[in-house]
Amino acid sequence: MHHVPCRYYGLVSGRAKPVSISPQSGAPQADLGDPWAYNPLVATLLQAKSLTKRYGATVALDSVDFEVQEGITGLLGPNGAGKSTAIKLFLGLLKPTSGSAEVMGDKTYESVEARARLGYMPEHDCLPTAITASEFLTHMAQVSGIPPAFARIRAADILRHVGLEEERYRPIGQYSTGMKQRVKLAQSLAHDPLVVLLDEPTAGLDPGGREDMLRLIRRTGRDFGISIVLSSHLMGDVETTCDRIIVLDGGRVTEEGAVSGFTQETETLLIEVDDNREELVIALASRGIIATLDGSSLAVELESQSEYDAIRDALVETNTRLRRMAPRRHQLTDIFRSDS
Repeated sequence: MHHVPCRYYGLVSGRAKPVSISPQSGAPQADLGDPWAYNPLVATLLQAKSLTKRYGATVALDSVDFEVQEGITGLLGPNGAGKSTAIKLFLGLLKPTSGSAEVMGDKTYESVEARARLGYMPEHDCLPTAITASEFLTHMAQVSGIPPAFARIRAADILRHVGLEEERYRPIGQYSTGMKQRVKLAQSLAHDPLVVLLDEPTAGLDPGGREDMLRLIRRTGRDFGISIVLSSHLMGDVETTCDRIIVLDGGRVTEEGAVSGFTQETETLLIEVDDNREELVIALASRGIIATLDGSSLAVELESQSEYDAIRDALVETNTRLRRMAPRRHQLTDIFRSDS
């Protein structure tokens, strides 16, 4: 019988260690080499090459080109921009009309090995309700080729990671929305993929639940070394979580690059004060500094560093209590403002 080792990471002294498992005996084997392990000489994990997808007369993706490297990449855009279509093409659930979607050089719609490198967290509620999270994760691990005994260990490890260790024996149908989102994330990690595709992972969560999920995503990506593609229309989620972004709009790539490149400081200084705002505006004007209202703050376009001294003097002269003073930073929302 042809032996095909499955990929499984056993926990040894708190660190992940690759182990080959025999499907016949379920016992760990000598490392026979991982046919889909990440090759450090291959910098690109996912690549879209002139990727096009049409549904009849509707163009979902229009000859897009982009790459995903290691780390956490945000796939950002409004609803209908083509994000979910791109994810399904990389997963091999759809075939492109033209061009290609490749995982480490292989097309997932032609290669089982390429699909095995990916994990997927769908947007919509799709979990079985009558079984426990432990049973579900154990089943998903076994479907991925992990023997039953090791699948139970793997399920327990993942559920502990996502914060469901105490709740893992309850039926999933009794879970809150936030807990179900954690189960969906957990099942995407069951086979220890190289890249996980998350489609709107904070959908339906309140602000506290959103931050908990984003914190878990960051920990999964940075502490466990799994690369992540986070698809979202929520710019705040992407800005606080991702290293790089790819912006889709109308089926085309409109921007891409490091998040830090889109959130740099500007020459505008924002001044937040508790009182005497009008007096401060007048005092600044007498020193040749024009301040304009910007929400609850005053905005000053700096021309030189010496103006900081003049602003300090104006604050003292008017006896104004300063709450905060800092340069304004660009935000990802500016991308869409500039396009509109």
